[in-house]
Amino acid sequence: MNVAARLQQVASANGSKDALVRGNEVVYWTALDARAGGFAHDLTEAGLGRGDCITIACGDPLETVIALIGGLLAGCTVAPINPRLTDDERNQILDQLSPDQVVTGVPVREEFFDAVAIAEEDPAIILFTSGSTGAPKGVVLSHHAVNAGLDIWIEGALQTTPDDVVLSVLPLGHSYGLFGSVLSPLLSGACTVLLPRFEIEEVLKTISRRRVTIFPGVATMFRRLLDSDALRHADLSSLRYVMTGAAPCPWDVAQAWKTATNTRIVRGYGMSELFRPISYAPDNLPEVPEAIGRALPGVELMIVDDDEAPIGNGPGELWVRTPACMTEYVGRPEETEAVLQDGWFKTGDIAIMTPDGLVCLVGRKKDIILRGGYNIVPGEIEAVLASHPDVAEAAVIGVPSRDMGEEVAAFVVLKKGSSISEAALIAYCRDQLAVYKYPRILEFLTDLPMGPTGKVDKSELAKQAKGNVRRSE
Repeated sequence: MNVAARLQQVASANGSKDALVRGNEVVYWTALDARAGGFAHDLTEAGLGRGDCITIACGDPLETVIALIGGLLAGCTVAPINPRLTDDERNQILDQLSPDQVVTGVPVREEFFDAVAIAEEDPAIILFTSGSTGAPKGVVLSHHAVNAGLDIWIEGALQTTPDDVVLSVLPLGHSYGLFGSVLSPLLSGACTVLLPRFEIEEVLKTISRRRVTIFPGVATMFRRLLDSDALRHADLSSLRYVMTGAAPCPWDVAQAWKTATNTRIVRGYGMSELFRPISYAPDNLPEVPEAIGRALPGVELMIVDDDEAPIGNGPGELWVRTPACMTEYVGRPEETEAVLQDGWFKTGDIAIMTPDGLVCLVGRKKDIILRGGYNIVPGEIEAVLASHPDVAEAAVIGVPSRDMGEEVAAFVVLKKGSSISEAALIAYCRDQLAVYKYPRILEFLTDLPMGPTGKVDKSELAKQAKGNVRRSE
């Protein structure tokens, strides 16, 4: 079934019940269906439909949701992107997609529209994540995968009910924000309250005023809330639980949150290619501090050695088989082939599994920095640094950060005779990268440490970072 057709069924059953809230604007289910239908009519009148692709680049989260549902209703493939991307980053995505339309705003038009019939393997949603070279990769998710993934979210990870009110403050161009805080709640008949950005006072006020029951966030958000004086005076009595994703949540944050609010952080693991295949459920107790949860219903796990042979409980690379798996990376057949094998997805993460199925992550094969819930590829930042006329070499790693989980640290060798400052070089990066990507930490070195193969030894840089790297303001 077309994903949007399932949402229309929910709309038909809920009528005048609240579906979406943004600020003082409340959109009822009937109105949401009509506004999405109006946008679907706009698309079909423009000659767009099944087989066409639209990119959604709206700054308003409400318009993003309406455009996404409307695009699906029309049979289009929809690709929401983060509005915080720079023009260059956005153009990289558009060059890969060559979309038939770029949507930056949605005019208000209310008109009902029957969802276009599709094949289950038709592409529904494309999400962009970072590749090993730093270039963004488009993750293609079929209607079959999206339907399966939403069911896994609803039945296993979220366990939402029609009475829930879910706070959405995560980017809707990313899997966790889109599926975990908007589409899954909507498909279960719950109401979603949309905030365009994370601001401590606004989040706490919204939870109290709208009687929010579920708050999906990232560990950085919960740490900042814990550090805020405002939390002590906030009314969080409506919360059933909060949820983390994107990056592993430290156990000390989960414990501190429980102590401060008497609500639980439900921890889990997911990625754009797989939705949320591993998680604790809201009613799973007790928890193991090191674990991220168990395979959710319909998901299979396997741990393999370097020869890709199963090795029981590990440690080894974690492979996942799920009906919610992606179809391919856009225009990247070799990278697609490298991660898909006989229905298994190779995560690149090193894990161990307890005899009763709890999964513990112990490392990453992928060289990805997880900063505040965002995936950042060092190669992208290294390329920007290397483009500066005063830079001879650069290497970027993630270093532990209490606030962000990991912080971006850059190590730079300058060309002979250069005297550029740390602040100036960081500003150069800030002008060319999204705000969450540029390095906050930078250290000048005379040489980068090299391994026996001639590659930069980033493990040596990590050792140096523990005591010697200083933060640049």
